[in-house]
Amino acid sequence: MKNFIQYGFTFFALLFLSLGSILAQEKDNALPKANEAYSDSKYAEAEAAYRISNSKFPNRSVSPYNLGNAIYKQNQPSEAKYAYAKALKNARSRIQKHKAYHNLGNVFMKEKDYTQAVEAYKNALRNNPDDEQTRYNFALAKKMLKENPPKDNKDKKDKNKDKDKKDQDKKDQDKDKKDQDKKDENKKDQDKKNQDKKDGDDKKDENQPPKPQPGGISKDRLQNLLDAVNNEEKKIQDKVNANKVKGKPVDTEKDW
Repeated sequence: MKNFIQYGFTFFALLFLSLGSILAQEKDNALPKANEAYSDSKYAEAEAAYRISNSKFPNRSVSPYNLGNAIYKQNQPSEAKYAYAKALKNARSRIQKHKAYHNLGNVFMKEKDYTQAVEAYKNALRNNPDDEQTRYNFALAKKMLKENPPKDNKDKKDKNKDKDKKDQDKKDQDKDKKDQDKKDENKKDQDKKNQDKKDGDDKKDENQPPKPQPGGISKDRLQNLLDAVNNEEKKIQDKVNANKVKGKPVDTEKDW
């Protein structure tokens, strides 16, 4: 672990070189020339020769694999991965697959595509679990992936969170609307009951005779009594006034 921390972002960028069999070299004159140029660090020249070899023997894995190495050495890792992919397609042995997957993992590490790098190194170890360089790169790729999660995954997670929130908000709104509708419906029912009761009371009052005033006397009867009393008082007053006129003394002159 101490060595792992010390290396930091460094990974084993070693590229395995497949020289091909003697039989393949005898039939493919371009392959040995390409290997020689590669050994002399003449990577552009090696690339050209590997392309010739690959065009003559398109079903072999040696030429596309080494072509990927030559391109990688020219700082074109993204282009190199297509050559490695073809090498994997044509690979027949576990050794060939291990080397191709290892170098493909190096490409993804260069591109900082740690998800793909982890998968590539994992496949390399499946074909050769004893390779320490591949094992180290695999551990480093997992570390980098944990520290640098893919942006797409984060965005997807955020979108899912937003969607869940929107769904919950919609559920809450639907519930609130349902509760409000229920309240409105109950209010309408209660208002209707109150109105029906009021209409019933009004109709009942219309069919009943006038209620007597306090004391058991109706308004009309009370008025009649007041009128009768007034008439009696008037009669009495008229009689009193008549008597006063009848009995008034007569003043006479006194004879002194």
